[in-house]
Amino acid sequence: MLSSGKTVGVEMPSKVFYSFHHSSDEWRASQVQNIGTVERNKLASDKDWDAIKNGGDYAIQSWIDSQLAGCACAIVLIGQNTANRKWIDYEITKAWSDRKGLMGIYIHNLKDSSGNPSSKGENPFDGFTVGVNKKVLSSLVNAYDPPYADSSRVYEYISQNLENWIEKAIETRNSF
Repeated sequence: MLSSGKTVGVEMPSKVFYSFHHSSDEWRASQVQNIGTVERNKLASDKDWDAIKNGGDYAIQSWIDSQLAGCACAIVLIGQNTANRKWIDYEITKAWSDRKGLMGIYIHNLKDSSGNPSSKGENPFDGFTVGVNKKVLSSLVNAYDPPYADSSRVYEYISQNLENWIEKAIETRNSF
């Protein structure tokens, strides 16, 4: 279990990178990011993000790269519109190629700022193959779907399992 950046007998960083579709899932993502059991990447304010986007693709890629640096795991928060987005795909590719733990959490049943859930999105790992055998990434990377429709129960389920999921993602990546 991750705690203070260590597991029994193994030292590892506990910092994680959260990947999500900003305009659709910012509120839901902030709920997960604020669970507080692990250190997360620094979020860009709306003003900062606008400046990054105005710098073009190179600026966005550089920002993502700097945010992923030093992280042990990338967590894709899967909403209705997460799969097949250019920068989420880049974050998945970058995390995998940098040998970081990688996992997903479906967040469609967490309520947004208006109190509404959304529809479940596609698994963003389905569109990737890895290795010489061209294994579909979703066969290697877990995408956890909390078994509740109630937003508070979904939040509680994620809170109770997040550290273990991260540890499993890191172990899985280290074994492949």
